[in-house]
Amino acid sequence: MSDEGRELYSVGEVAELLGLHVRTVRNYVRDGRLKAVRIGKQYRINRADFEALTSLPDPAGEEPSAAGEAPRRHLEVSSIVQIDAIGPDAANRLATLVTASAQSPRDTPATLRVQTVYDKERARMKIVILGDAATTADLLHLIDGLLGPGNGMGNDADHGTGHDAGAAHRG
Repeated sequence: MSDEGRELYSVGEVAELLGLHVRTVRNYVRDGRLKAVRIGKQYRINRADFEALTSLPDPAGEEPSAAGEAPRRHLEVSSIVQIDAIGPDAANRLATLVTASAQSPRDTPATLRVQTVYDKERARMKIVILGDAATTADLLHLIDGLLGPGNGMGNDADHGTGHDAGAAHRG
């Protein structure tokens, strides 16, 4: 069945669509960030609630902005940045910098929404960014600059060694 006609998604399907871990999506449901209904022992997410989380516009629901006018075009970018081999301290610093940047005043009225998730077991961080194209691009450039070589946020920056001593053990 194609995604277009679907009305309900499982937690696993939402996790796959967003590139997140199933536990992260379950936490979104428990925290109230993602509306879901419980059917038996499973959560099901309505398509409209999924679109509200990702802020994807529903093309069928577009309405004219004023009588007789064509719908106003809205552009929004959804990005998921995955950073592997990052320690908890570096992930925390990066989350603080990215969140502060997203909340800083801008010349544009567009909002930028950012969610960060850190998986300590995998030493992996994900940053979910929702916003207009230009502002999202600026934030992606900031992240790229912060994670580039010689910036202090390298693989094992938490230990000050500049290299990832545990890489061989993680596979």
